Order: sequence, then structure tokens, then C-alpha cells
Amino acid sequence: MRVFFIADILGGPGRKVVSMVLPELIREKKVDFCIANGENAAGGFGLTPAIAEDLLNRGIDVITSGNHVWDRKEIYPHLDSMQEILRPVNYPPDNPGHGTGVFKARNGIKMGVINLQGRVFIKEIDCPFRTVLPVIDNLKSETSLIVVDFHAEATAEKVAMGWHLDGRVTAVIGTHTHVQTADERILPGGTGYITDAGLCGSIDGVIGIKKELAIKRFITQTPNQFQPADSNLWLMGVLLTVDPTTGRTEKMERLQIPLSENTDQPCA
Repeated sequence: MRVFFIADILGGPGRKVVSMVLPELIREKKVDFCIANGENAAGGFGLTPAIAEDLLNRGIDVITSGNHVWDRKEIYPHLDSMQEILRPVNYPPDNPGHGTGVFKARNGIKMGVINLQGRVFIKEIDCPFRTVLPVIDNLKSETSLIVVDFHAEATAEKVAMGWHLDGRVTAVIGTHTHVQTADERILPGGTGYITDAGLCGSIDGVIGIKKELAIKRFITQTPNQFQPADSNLWLMGVLLTVDPTTGRTEKMERLQIPLSENTDQPCA
């Protein structure tokens, strides 16, 4: 069985490269289930209901998120009603939405997905290391296949989570930093791991943002409005070959796919 995890989709440029690359990629790689982090899909910050629907219509089965899921208030009621959108499970329970679910893949096999957020250099919420264990136990009553999107800033925290969950889940995929790491591996217990899946968007910016705006903020130390960079677009992610019986990852392929029509034309 093949599971494709798409890295953070950043604004219109990210959505453009997903729409133009993903359908053929699903066919070519024979993808059975597709997960994408969409917390930056709306202009680089947050997610709207219309954008979520569009992404789900492109072949994405589940949209995970992170700290920016709260940036667009119009998504709040849909976090409860749309099972395919996840927010980090370790936010306090009074918040809208849910952080985990079991979904049916194209081949009929059940797939568990957990959205989890780190606490180092990011908003401190409930402990991800403690919170995730009973969630895993609950999902395992339905499926042996569980992929965790660990949305976190610090490399050490992500690596620690990989080891913490080795043998407990199918894969731990890091998101949030928008820079794809080259440390993909299958841990001894059969859990696939990578520190960060990267981004879908421009690699000519600063983590997907127009470089001149990011540089200006570093120099002036005053706020300015960020905008997604819109040239040299790439789709990044990780393709997993998994065993539905054991729940283990058998193969990991880190992907970086350029948009064949890369131009300097702006994206809507």
C-alpha cells in the first residue's frame, strides 16, 4: 500500500503546484491514500472552507494543520463538521475540531491519521509526548496503519518524537519549517521518519515567502505583511510503502518535483 504525504502547501503558489502535479503523481505512483498539511494554504496563513474543499477535490484525502489553523476564523465551524480537516490533537479539548481520525483509502483499507504539535519555540500547549499515546491506543482498535504529522519547530523535539513512537505508528512526518530535510529513514521498530517534509510553493523565497519582505523584517525588526513567493514552484513530500498487516513502513521515498511550467508569472 502506498501513502503520500504532501508538505506544507503555501498560499496560491502552493495550491497551483498541487493542482497541476498531484493528479498525475497519484496515478504514476499508484497512491492509495494522500495526506497534506494545509495550514498555510490561504495566502500563506490559515485555511478557508473553500480552499479546503478544493484541496480535497484534487485527490487529497486528509488535510492536517498546525498553529496557523486558527488564523482564519471562518474555518472554525468547519473543524467540527469536516472530518477530513484535522487540527493538532494536543490543543485543549474546548477548542473546535478534532486531531485524529480513521479514513478509508482508495483500496478500502482503513488509515489512521494523527495531527500533533510540538512545544519548543512555538505556542506551548498540552504535552505531545503524553497526549499521543492514548490516541494511538484508541486508533489501533480500528487499524494498524497510523501516520503522525508532527508539526514542530525544533529538530531535537521531532527526532525525540520519532524515537518515542518507533514501533507504535507507521510513520512520523515532521512539518512546519518548510525546509525539506534529508534524514528520511525507517527506524528499528518499523516507523518511517523524516524531520521535515518541506513545502509546496516557491523555493526562491524565504520558506515560501517573498524574500525581499522576509529580509526587510530581519533588518528592520518591524512587522510587515508577508506574501507568498510565486516563482520556481516545487511540490515536496514523502511517499511511503506500508504493510497494512504489520503497520510498518517498508520503504520511504523523499520527493521534490518541480512544476514543469515554472515561470515568473504570479499565482492567484
